Amino acid sequence: MKIIFWGAAKTVTGSQYVIDIGGKKLLLECGIRQGPREESEAANRNLPYDPAAIDAMVLSHAHLDHSGNIPSLVKNGFRGDVCMTAATRDLTALILRDSARIQEYDTAFVNKRRQRKQQPAKEPLYTTEDAERALGQFVGYPYERAFSPLPGVSCTFHDAGHILGSALVDLRLAEGGRSVRFWFTGDLGRKGLPILRDPVQGVTADVLMTESTYGDRVHGQIGDTSARLERIIKKVIARQGKVIIPAFSVGRTQEIVYELHQMFDAGRLPPVPIFVDSPLSINVTAVFRVHEECWDDEYRRRAARDADGDPLGFGRLTYVGSAAESKKLNDFPKPCVIISASGMCEGGRVLHHLRNSVGDPRNLVLIVGFQAMGTLGRRLVEKQSPVRIFGEPHEVRAEVEVLNGFSAHADRDELLDYMKGFTGGIGKVVLVHGEESQTAALAESVKALGKDVVVPNLGEEIAL
Repeated sequence: MKIIFWGAAKTVTGSQYVIDIGGKKLLLECGIRQGPREESEAANRNLPYDPAAIDAMVLSHAHLDHSGNIPSLVKNGFRGDVCMTAATRDLTALILRDSARIQEYDTAFVNKRRQRKQQPAKEPLYTTEDAERALGQFVGYPYERAFSPLPGVSCTFHDAGHILGSALVDLRLAEGGRSVRFWFTGDLGRKGLPILRDPVQGVTADVLMTESTYGDRVHGQIGDTSARLERIIKKVIARQGKVIIPAFSVGRTQEIVYELHQMFDAGRLPPVPIFVDSPLSINVTAVFRVHEECWDDEYRRRAARDADGDPLGFGRLTYVGSAAESKKLNDFPKPCVIISASGMCEGGRVLHHLRNSVGDPRNLVLIVGFQAMGTLGRRLVEKQSPVRIFGEPHEVRAEVEVLNGFSAHADRDELLDYMKGFTGGIGKVVLVHGEESQTAALAESVKALGKDVVVPNLGEEIAL
């Protein structure tokens, strides 16, 4: 019994882990790697294991850095089930279709320039047809109901509180008379956030494998973050600028809209236009409304008493569907808020908004999520200028603010508190999905709790 770490080891994106048990192989996650373009593209196109040798897959949640390369997995020979919660199944279907369309569009956009330079054309990582084929292997399961993805493996999903449908993966592995309780957090959410329920606390684990995205820092309080957001919006409105928010279509967009809705209702903000320029978000909204099993009590109460039946405030938004409508925002004459994917500025319509906005000092780019090393979002956070967008340099004159208090990832203290909550004990802690400095810092904190901790390297295998 062993696990091999093929992604998100001492880095954040591209989560992929293969558990070998009784001659069968179970894949946890199949995420896209994001970062330096050539390096990431090579990693995404060349899976480090034989997809045809994988017998089944388990997915913790829908975000691209965990799910985004499933079409490549299927295209290259994987024929097993992809197991996930019902809400994750619905969201991942939307996300992979959207990812394929974006890749096809962005590749066509880049190839026009390459053609002018007489350079060879590029191919998308996968197509819409590839994504559709992969969806045929998705199987959804409810929370708190055990199932068996493979002989000798029992799996139960518990609510992770990270995004809609996110799961803590509780595996019981049996081989040759031995049994191991393997608990994988996926991305661990935070207590007290609006809309979603708090993460389910684990009790005992022989191995706890957890993310470490914010393993070296502590988030601000939600109330303080909301107040900062209000001040930022007012500041930019006063100078007649635009607020550009690169945000994941699933999770962060809904949280930001929810907070803005509360501010408008309380009369703390003027009715500034909010544009959600992501066709995906329209469909994601419908999925939110269907999966009430993921709602927390606060959101249920608000849904019951909200006069317009719209507690997320989606009625205030203007959804931008077509590319032509998106382009019109470049010339929108009034202050506004534009929320657009992708969250790390590595693709999608947000690149066009940044290209047309970063040169104007009246505007502000608001970073509300983690930005992996090598991404355009990270370069903006680091105040680099110029930055390259679609291969061309752009001076950054717009203000850039970072607001991590809305993060749906547990911070250092929340991760440590979660580990302390395993009252039945933890045999070993394995830290993944964090940059090297953050993972190393969290490892020291875990050691201070008296726990055995491992920080694996890419390609390393560990006996279970």
